[in-house]
Amino acid sequence: MAAKEPHYSAPAGARGTARPAPTDPQPADHGLVLSGARAVLPTGVVENARISVEGTRIAADAPENAQVIDLTGHWLLPGFVDIHNHGGGGASFSSGTAEEILTGVRTHRAHGTTTLVASTVTDDMDVLARQAGLLSELAEQGDVAGIHFEGPFISPCRKGAHSEALLRHPDPAEVRKLLDAARGHAKMVTLATELPGGIESVRLLAEHGVIAAVGHTDATYEQTVAAIDAGATVATHLYNAMPQIGHRAPGPITALLEDERVTVELINDGTHLHPAALQLAFHHAGPDRVAFITDAMDAAGSGDGRFLLGPLEVDVTDGVARLVDGGAIAGSTLTLDRALRRAVTVDRLPVEHAVAALSANPARLLGLYDRVGSLEPGKDADLLVLDADFTLKGVMRQGTWVVAPELA
Repeated sequence: MAAKEPHYSAPAGARGTARPAPTDPQPADHGLVLSGARAVLPTGVVENARISVEGTRIAADAPENAQVIDLTGHWLLPGFVDIHNHGGGGASFSSGTAEEILTGVRTHRAHGTTTLVASTVTDDMDVLARQAGLLSELAEQGDVAGIHFEGPFISPCRKGAHSEALLRHPDPAEVRKLLDAARGHAKMVTLATELPGGIESVRLLAEHGVIAAVGHTDATYEQTVAAIDAGATVATHLYNAMPQIGHRAPGPITALLEDERVTVELINDGTHLHPAALQLAFHHAGPDRVAFITDAMDAAGSGDGRFLLGPLEVDVTDGVARLVDGGAIAGSTLTLDRALRRAVTVDRLPVEHAVAALSANPARLLGLYDRVGSLEPGKDADLLVLDADFTLKGVMRQGTWVVAPELA
């Protein structure tokens, strides 16, 4: 694919004010019935399913005079929930204006992600605090489900695509500064918990109902166990940016996989993980403790070219993002519909396990499972239509088609 003109996100000073997204078509008042599909429900795969939608929610019974859509030969799944996503469609959640951020959100919605947590990357603390204020406005409007701070409280030994000059120890006072800037919308903070202040910061996050995630860490097995005991409950992109498993030094991966309190993130794009590593995670953590994420940067949905990830330049070639300086993998260009298709067609995971990793598990982690993450009456009508080959054909969010299915 020919490279497009370089795209650079808006500079730190060019902040926008959050505003409502353009008006979308409203759900049909008379309701909708989706029939004939193979649906993935909490009880498993159900043949010839019948799902009713009324207004913005899934209904227990078909509304009177409801439109019926025949989905025979298709799959019907709950909308995807992405807890770790830095942008898409040429827009960065770390530095974009409100409209740019909404462009990124819409890009991922068109690929099935109906619930999205906006992730930031390492930057100056004041810059992060200002961006958190903007993202919190979008969270209040319902455009994003919250904020994830990935950095600056991470290890320089495992910095990945983060600026080393801007890294700092996880001082609880500075962690609290970001929480305050997020105005109650901080959902997760990734920390190298072995650094000074790490354990105290984990306790602070747990006390405030914010997920403490172990990631970009050089911790030992024992240090990771201590972090989990202090309240850490997520492994940020397991395997990546952390020591690998050794037979005398099992490291953080072993501790994170073996503890039932921890959900492990996996980037299933064929670049970040070998299929055997993915299978190992599912085998040891089990299908209820895995969350597929994109870790997407602004290049997701934009093709190849040159981009920015925070202050660092990134080249995207054949869909793989790497830092211009040093060549380290820099996030991904993944969308969750591709993660699902790879999981079931390449990794040969049971469909219900892959769907749980994309919907129910992250929804539970965020405390949103009463609203999203499964096809059940009373929940938001966030659902996806895929063909028999797991190619996405339709996306509905809160009862409105984001992508209307074109059925033969």
